[in-house]
Amino acid sequence: MKKVLLGLGKFVYFFTGFYVILTMNVHAYIDPSAVTYGIQAIAAVVVAIGALIAVFRHKIAAFFKKGKKEEKAEIHFTDDEEAATETADEKEEN
Repeated sequence: MKKVLLGLGKFVYFFTGFYVILTMNVHAYIDPSAVTYGIQAIAAVVVAIGALIAVFRHKIAAFFKKGKKEEKAEIHFTDDEEAATETADEKEEN
């Protein structure tokens, strides 16, 4: 525990020293509209990537399912009458 605190103390000491020595004052102003423009650009990239994935998702899914066997779909009835009819039909076939 002592080594961890000593290491953390050294890190804080050197970080603070470098911060004081290497920083300089810059007299600049970032207009709020410039920040808004940057946020809009990032949002546009996110929306474009989402649209691209949505358009090609079937091809992407087919690419990853290439080696897997396709399973046959099983029909499950939710209505009791249809289920009873199905079981009666299955009994006649057997």
